[in-house]
Amino acid sequence: MAETVDAVVVGGGVIGCSTGFELARSGLRVAVVDKLGGAGQGSTSASSAIVRFNYSTLDGVVAAWESKHCWERWSEHVEATARDGLVDYVRTGVVFLDVPQAPRDRVLPLFDQVGVPYDEWGAAELARNIPAVDTGSHWPPKALDDEAFFADAVAHLGGLHTPDGGYVSDPQLAALNLVSAAEKRGTRFFFNAEVTDVIRSGGRVQGVRLSDGTTLSAAVVVNAAGPWSGSLNQLAGVGSEFTIRVRPMRQEVHQVAAPAGYHQSGAPGPVIADLDLGTYMRAEGRDFLLVGGTEPECDPLEWIDDPDRADLRATVPLFNAQVTRAARRLPALRVPSRPSGIAGVYDVADDWTPIYDRTDLDGFYVAIGTSGNQFKNAPLVGRLMTTLVHEVEAGHDHDTEPVHHTCEHTGHVINLGSFSRKRPPSESTGTVMG
Repeated sequence: MAETVDAVVVGGGVIGCSTGFELARSGLRVAVVDKLGGAGQGSTSASSAIVRFNYSTLDGVVAAWESKHCWERWSEHVEATARDGLVDYVRTGVVFLDVPQAPRDRVLPLFDQVGVPYDEWGAAELARNIPAVDTGSHWPPKALDDEAFFADAVAHLGGLHTPDGGYVSDPQLAALNLVSAAEKRGTRFFFNAEVTDVIRSGGRVQGVRLSDGTTLSAAVVVNAAGPWSGSLNQLAGVGSEFTIRVRPMRQEVHQVAAPAGYHQSGAPGPVIADLDLGTYMRAEGRDFLLVGGTEPECDPLEWIDDPDRADLRATVPLFNAQVTRAARRLPALRVPSRPSGIAGVYDVADDWTPIYDRTDLDGFYVAIGTSGNQFKNAPLVGRLMTTLVHEVEAGHDHDTEPVHHTCEHTGHVINLGSFSRKRPPSESTGTVMG
């Protein structure tokens, strides 16, 4: 079977579905293909879906701030009503605890420039606002078998509070909402459909061939394949010009009962980003807590060669490490004897900053290297990629003069050169925090 469309998006996670929707909204005929059985079943399903604004670059902060407005207006964004079963944006606030790795003076000028509201808390204010928290400073993070892990704190820390942060209630449902919106705009979805060939001719992409023999002819192909993006780049013959590599990395998120004092007045407690201990926490409803890791240097990173072979079950050692760290910060938290949670595979860039760009193969674009920190930006990423595609296909030389995108809600302008495949490594925390 052969079909012709204007654009093919490879990857049915939240980034790919957003890109498919926005390309269709711009008037293109779009097909989205994914090797899995449905939307959001890969990395998206394992996302903690946290919305925060602490990034190391101006464009990173702008993107997160604009995306927050999209999530708050989600029904408008996906052109639907509440009756259609939409995700909720849960505004809890985010507290980013003080650490030398991410000093306040690095991000506060960016917040001021973008207009992100914040509160600076000392240790006493942190304890008063979140009574469940132990304010002890333990920097740097340590492994559980390190004798110093349980040493008493010698100092106390505060944090940077952003009241507008929070989380999206169901990451996979968010992808499904985007599928419905895209289908209404005419986008076709092909699931259980693996790309086996990227068709090229004369230095330009011509489409893709699927495992069932279907050929989708298109002048534009967008690689949003998450941890499989490197393999797709190889099929397309691109990547040699990239200064930033991407690699698949396995990570786990765990679920435990929320401790007493974390939820207050019946409302979910705040997101806590705790690089001091190497963990983060967010509410899961009013009864539970999700706990993840921030890739501290004391923990080996689990790079993998084949995302299809990744074990997606929570493991005892990582569960114990991450939840015990969380229990140091929240002393009332109990560490269960059996792990509960899931694993996912990140598509990690060298500098933990995504690549949203064209490639040296004309018509072949990438939205990759999302590094476990771009779910929050998915509504905007579709718009960034759509702006990029239309500008480059119209003849704009993005590599020489980067395309800029004007944000709908905030009016800020994003320089897409910040996400170039040819950029020098971005200054970042070197972790999922970006």
